[in-house]
Amino acid sequence: QVTLVESGGGLVQAGGSLRLACAANGRTFGNIHVGWFRQAPGNVREFVAGLSRDGGSTYYGDSVKGRFTISKDNAKNMFYLQMNSLKPEDTAIYYCVADKGSSDYYFTAAAWRHWGQGTQVTVSS
Repeated sequence: QVTLVESGGGLVQAGGSLRLACAANGRTFGNIHVGWFRQAPGNVREFVAGLSRDGGSTYYGDSVKGRFTISKDNAKNMFYLQMNSLKPEDTAIYYCVADKGSSDYYFTAAAWRHWGQGTQVTVSS
């Protein structure tokens, strides 16, 4: 059983920064793909960022490119989402995800086997 737990969400003003973290119980991140999705009220779940299992490739949704950065720390068995230049439209519940097939697309929510419970990010204008 793999349990993912996010932390780091909160309220921030537009233009500010937050760093989300994801920790896992029962699985190491060293050799699996990881990523982040988000969902705002009334919207579908949206791909935010993905990181290949070797850590060599990153992928981002168009709306966050240049502002968000995904990374991981294998020694701590955690991965992160650094969010800079936040905008009110970034307000959503953010979910960390882990483990998908190598041939599955990062942006396909159904491809991911494990999901965290979500953490709220609210950006005020």
